[in-house]
Amino acid sequence: MTVAERVARAWRVKDDEWIALVVAMAAFVVSGVVAAIVFGGREHPIDGRGSVGDVAAISGAVAAAVAFAASRLRPRDTAADATAGVIRFHWFDVAALAVAHGSIALLGWIGVATVLDKSFVDATVYATPGVLLVAAATALSAYAAFLSGSAMSPSRLSLVLAVFLVVGVLTAMLTSTDPHWWQMNLSALGITDDVSALVFNATLIVSGVIVTTIARFGTAGLPSGTAAERRRLVIVRVLFVLLGVLLGLVGVFPVDRFFLLHNTVATGMAVMFAALVFGLPWLIPGMSRVFTVLGFVFVAAIAGAAILFATGVYNLTAVELVAALLIFAWIILFLRNVQPSGAGERVAGAAPVEVAV
Repeated sequence: MTVAERVARAWRVKDDEWIALVVAMAAFVVSGVVAAIVFGGREHPIDGRGSVGDVAAISGAVAAAVAFAASRLRPRDTAADATAGVIRFHWFDVAALAVAHGSIALLGWIGVATVLDKSFVDATVYATPGVLLVAAATALSAYAAFLSGSAMSPSRLSLVLAVFLVVGVLTAMLTSTDPHWWQMNLSALGITDDVSALVFNATLIVSGVIVTTIARFGTAGLPSGTAAERRRLVIVRVLFVLLGVLLGLVGVFPVDRFFLLHNTVATGMAVMFAALVFGLPWLIPGMSRVFTVLGFVFVAAIAGAAILFATGVYNLTAVELVAALLIFAWIILFLRNVQPSGAGERVAGAAPVEVAV
């Protein structure tokens, strides 16, 4: 059996691991050739413009986005997916999550390069090791993204959101040229002229897109048999969409240029979160009581941090970090609690729609 025949057979029988390895090998070869052309036999720095880290980050981002999209283009077994809890995608879901996976690879490799550059001060990388490093990073990105897309479920989506947020914010902190940004507020990461501002604002925007995607995926398993249940389902989805849109707008409007608008959308995001938490017992009566109480505790903790800021104990950065951590922890836990075990993606009132790209 030729390689082409083996790939075609694996594609048909949905051998995800084997196909992911083939995708990774293809990414390794292609990115290695591109890196060899870019480096041109010369030494390059670990981090910075034109560095090994930059080439690895860009190459890994492209490979991850393409691999994720490719994983969703295969014909899928609807019954098997439903049993395994695999999400069915619309084309815009594929686009949003492909961007998210590409962004995770981009920001992750930038962060790794920044740490290595600070560890090996003034070091450069020879051309051949540089090519191999870029190829390996690209292959790993493609492999992980393909497997992620092959079995995407609400719980896996929560992991994507968590990883993306952590990688994005930490990368923004590491690349900031102002070591005292924390003395102002968290949004100060998005107001500088360096790469940290782009990373921070892009993280907020893409996270907002992911949260709007959660509006459908995270509520797909909720009951919708009666008019009251459908009404509650719509309210939950609208609140999540508004939460995601407002989060994205926080990144669109940096605080230094749009002070009032930035603070307005940030406050609105907190209001949407509070509405979800306090409305949960009525909106989703079947939700775990422990999780419902946990939401109240989170809101109380955020309010307590705000009081400590008002009395001069905390600075604004500490309050924003506490609020952001608790809000996104709640969203991630919501995804893991709301989806019934073994339930697939079922949009209320409609049959699942396969990707049309």
